Amino acid sequence: MATNRLSIRVRPKLRRELRGFSSATGRRESEIVREALEEYLDANGRSETCFDIARRSGLVGAVEDAPTDLSTNPKHLRGFGR
Repeated sequence: MATNRLSIRVRPKLRRELRGFSSATGRRESEIVREALEEYLDANGRSETCFDIARRSGLVGAVEDAPTDLSTNPKHLRGFGR
């Protein structure tokens, strides 16, 4: 997974708390901040893709005994929509 570096400024108290939490849990500070940011964005309106909604609804993988290339091989789509 490719990542990008992001620099932020935090108050000294927050930095101390982050360091303490990192030390207590054995997790890297960047991992904790990344997880917190993802949770914040999820809770505050990050838009879901159609795939996310289908997966959450249990529709992904719902067809049994289908070819593995069902959605990508043109031969399976011949006559579709007629």
